[in-house]
Amino acid sequence: MASDEQHERPGEGAPRGRAAASKIEHDLFEPPSETSEAVDAPAGADLDAPDVIRAEPLNPPVRPAAPRRVQARESGDGKGMAVLKVFGFVFAWLSLAAIAVIAAAALYLHRLSQDLPDYQALAEYAPPVTTRVYAGDGTLVAEFARERRLFVPIEAIPDRVKLAFVSAEDKNFYEHDGLDFRGIIRAQISNIGNILRGRRLEGGSTITQQVAKNFLLSSEQRIERKLREMLVTRRMEKTFDKDHILELYLNEIYLGNRSYGVAAAALNYFGKALDDLTVAEAAYLAAIPKGPSNYHPIYNHDRAVERRNWVIGRMREDGHITEEEAREAIAAPLGAEIAPPLGARDWASEYFAEEVRKQIVELYGVEALYDGGLAVRTTVDPNLQKAAGEALRRWLVEYDQRHGWRGPVARMEVGESWAGDFAEQIRQLTDRRALADDLAPWRPALVLAANGAEARIGFADGGEGTIPLERLSWARRYVNADEVGPEIVAASDVLAPGDIVYVEAVEGQTGVYALRQAPAANGGLIAMDPHTGRVLAMVGGFSFQLSEFNRAVQASRQPGSTFKPFVYAAALDSGYTPSSIVLDAPFVAPGVDSWWKPGNYAEGRFYGESTLRLGIEQSRNTMTARLAQDLGIGRIVDYVSRFRLSDNLPRELAISLGSGETTLTRITAGYSTFVNGGKRVEPVLIDRIQDRTGKTIYRRDQRACPGCNVALWQGQAEPQLDDPRDQIIDPRTAYQIVSMLEGAVQRGTGGAVKRAVDKTVAGKTGTTNEYKDAWFVGFSPDLAAGVFIGFDMPRTLGQGEAGGVVAAPVFGEFMAKALADEPSIPFRVPSGVRLVRVNAKTGRPAGPGDSNVILEAFKAEDVLAQGPAAEELTLDPLGFAPRRSEDEPQQDLDGLY
Repeated sequence: MASDEQHERPGEGAPRGRAAASKIEHDLFEPPSETSEAVDAPAGADLDAPDVIRAEPLNPPVRPAAPRRVQARESGDGKGMAVLKVFGFVFAWLSLAAIAVIAAAALYLHRLSQDLPDYQALAEYAPPVTTRVYAGDGTLVAEFARERRLFVPIEAIPDRVKLAFVSAEDKNFYEHDGLDFRGIIRAQISNIGNILRGRRLEGGSTITQQVAKNFLLSSEQRIERKLREMLVTRRMEKTFDKDHILELYLNEIYLGNRSYGVAAAALNYFGKALDDLTVAEAAYLAAIPKGPSNYHPIYNHDRAVERRNWVIGRMREDGHITEEEAREAIAAPLGAEIAPPLGARDWASEYFAEEVRKQIVELYGVEALYDGGLAVRTTVDPNLQKAAGEALRRWLVEYDQRHGWRGPVARMEVGESWAGDFAEQIRQLTDRRALADDLAPWRPALVLAANGAEARIGFADGGEGTIPLERLSWARRYVNADEVGPEIVAASDVLAPGDIVYVEAVEGQTGVYALRQAPAANGGLIAMDPHTGRVLAMVGGFSFQLSEFNRAVQASRQPGSTFKPFVYAAALDSGYTPSSIVLDAPFVAPGVDSWWKPGNYAEGRFYGESTLRLGIEQSRNTMTARLAQDLGIGRIVDYVSRFRLSDNLPRELAISLGSGETTLTRITAGYSTFVNGGKRVEPVLIDRIQDRTGKTIYRRDQRACPGCNVALWQGQAEPQLDDPRDQIIDPRTAYQIVSMLEGAVQRGTGGAVKRAVDKTVAGKTGTTNEYKDAWFVGFSPDLAAGVFIGFDMPRTLGQGEAGGVVAAPVFGEFMAKALADEPSIPFRVPSGVRLVRVNAKTGRPAGPGDSNVILEAFKAEDVLAQGPAAEELTLDPLGFAPRRSEDEPQQDLDGLY
């Protein structure tokens, strides 16, 4: 046992017991300290007692793992610190990357914003607008444009139209600031399915975004374009109010059928102005923008109705219409149709519309025509235009069928799939102008079989029909202008399988058709107001699509005997009277290269002495040539130049019989001078032109009328307007010609007109050598018209096919329709004219026993002589004709040509 000295006092020597353990732990976990800490004694121990010895545990705790535990703690804290360091490093780099991305994005957006289109231009939006041509009564005649478009200010667009588009395209249009983020997210979710189905992607665009895209950007599906669109959209929303943005949208949006904007679409689909659209019609227009071809009113009718009804439902949900209005709109038929192509609205107006188009281009240029949105008020009367087209077509077909069948339009093989092959043939033939759409109700048909009693035909849509023998019996084989083949006894004499022909449905007989053929000869008809020159109807040929050549305006042809009234007017102004006698007998005169010997219509027949009236009524050639020789060709050319029939009439005697060239329009204007009292008129097609703002930029009538615009009538006199027309012949002379031409219809070569028209009309036939041209030009008191028939490359129409046979029936039918609702009034007689009863044949004052008596028009100063003696007539009837005064200048070629 150790001695007492070996025991240390408390606080001295090696630590003991629990205190020692604490000491060990303290030394291990704490850094060394210069001062030792006091060790706590057990509770209740008297630490100051010298004999107290601390008890040691029997098994002091052994702590071999203590060092390892300390190492583990050190290792765990190191990894934590490493993780923290890595996290801090990554976070720092991510922050830097984010800052870089944001900076790059900001820089990118800044670059995009520097290159944005000038949206300020939308403040003065002036889109290309359709030029519209109107008739004299305000009906639409034609449209000219690259795109069908009409601009309508937002104030003029009805609420139902605006709200239909808002409901269909952007229900929150009036709430958002240009971007609808909910719509964008919804669209992107939908695009997942669209990608899987291969459908077109949705953009979730607002109306403002669509305006930005349509006006300023492209439609390509790229992120850059979309971002640019958003930037422009935000700027637009800050610059323009909602109504202006909606105005741009509704006037720019494409709605199919070449229609841009709601106003054009309303006219093209429904033939209505915007104010007249129903809820159902407005909803259909709002349904189209998603896919015009998908909702085509003809080819995709059911889808169009479904989409329209969806829009109606949206309008109901948005509170824009009532439940009752929605039910009524859904129950309504679609009712949409496809407007005809740009240009004339119907076949009858095609030639007239083309002449108007040419004049607008001459006045203002091509850009103004197609983009300027001009409103052109023309002179045409739609009813007269249709009557003119129908009359010309009917009688051209009548003439053509008299001369036989020239064969089918084309031929093809007839196989099992003939309908599809035939449709392709129609397309190719139409492109080559061998077939035309403007011949309706004619249709192209394919002959499937032909036997004795009938021919079986098919159409491009797969339908079939028959042509019975009696409906093609006219089609005897064409041999030449004067000869046709044998009579038809079987359908196979005319048609064979594979023939492509025209047919026309027989009225009242389902599936039965008549054989038709486009005439080889062609012609023109023009009608005008003889007092103003306003062209009321113009037809330049059988079919504009087959030939755009306008024979009423462009064809310069010999007028034949329709020229004679101008020669006779020169005579009457030179002192002749309608009763003056001229000898109708064989006549020879020197020509430019040889002698010229005119003859009458009936070859070898001459009628002796005849009055001037008979010369016109019976269209006597030889006496007209004698008259012209006496007057002198120089005087006639100078006189006729007042009428502006030709720019260069040859100075030869043959022009007295119409050997010079003129156009149908010019000679009809010349005849107008006779019936209007001797005033020259210029044919006009356009009365007024307004620009897109409504400002009048052209007015044909330039006369000032201060008294025409008074606000209130207070008994003042009717305003009197100046008459700027030139007086080119004596009004009494003009009436004398009118009276003689009236006789030509009543007793002369215009008998076909007399049979057709029961009103007061006058006119003259015309036929050129070898029957190459047939004419009839005439008038009523307030309507002048002219007809020309002939081949484009002059050749004979056939023996006997004269003006009275070919052209007069066209004039007669047209005038009968034109004057059907007009009162029958006589021609106006000017002052200074005496109407005297005379014998129609001799021209002498009528005696009590004369039966053939007419009222003849004489000027007040005319001397009504009893006529020359018989022997004097035999010697030289022209000796009694009036002569020039001594002071009148001589013509170099008097008496020769």
